[in-house]
Amino acid sequence: AQWIKANCKKPVVGFIAGETAPKGRTMGHAGAIVSGADESAAAKKAVMRECGIHVVESPATIGAKVKEVLG
Repeated sequence: AQWIKANCKKPVVGFIAGETAPKGRTMGHAGAIVSGADESAAAKKAVMRECGIHVVESPATIGAKVKEVLG
């Protein structure tokens, strides 16, 4: 997200999964673990928004958001 803020001039739409995942839960085949507040989906989305990324709450809305942003 920081790289996008500093280097990318094009609009970016993003999605973070795992909003309802409980802390300490191993996620996916890569073994990522949800632990601290800074690693939560909500915290990641907040950073993305602060960096100018258009964050959607569902992958089903990515197309509509891209259409809106490129309008």
